[in-house]
Amino acid sequence: LGYRGSGETLKREEFEGRKKAAEQARINKLRAAPKALASAGKDVSAFPLLASLAEREEMVRNGKLTTIIFIRERNAKGQEVSGYIDYAHRLKTESFEPYFERKKKLMPKPSDLSFYNWETQTSTSNATPNFQVIADNEAGLLFKNKRDRKVINVDPKARPGDNSRRIELQTPEYTQVVLYDHVTRRKT
Repeated sequence: LGYRGSGETLKREEFEGRKKAAEQARINKLRAAPKALASAGKDVSAFPLLASLAEREEMVRNGKLTTIIFIRERNAKGQEVSGYIDYAHRLKTESFEPYFERKKKLMPKPSDLSFYNWETQTSTSNATPNFQVIADNEAGLLFKNKRDRKVINVDPKARPGDNSRRIELQTPEYTQVVLYDHVTRRKT
């Protein structure tokens, strides 16, 4: 009773060998070089959105901060589109180097937290690993952080919520840009 295992009994040498291998694997994992920041070494000081994203990149990658980016702009077809982008999710799912090198323009996609095309009236909303979209609330569109369960209210007339702040950026590249920073309580 109380004995669990694969049924395989190890000799002392085999056990010590496996223990050393496991310890070495743990040490190697700790030593693994952290992923280089996409914004590292790139001068984005003349571009308010990119400068703000570069400033937040490390904290977002570490999970201490989550940022929702609201962008309103005209797409390649001249249609006005707007959307809320989960910065942490985008950082994980695509390379941000082309954005920081200004080879590509950051635009909302139908796969983001929320997307709306004003010409075609197309609207989509998707949950990400960090946020759940609450679209049927009388207060309007809300995002619920999955880590600490705090709600972020993106209504400009309302407070954004606990541990959250709303930062409106004036930038020539976009019609409108608003950042919602949410400091997560739980440690990663």
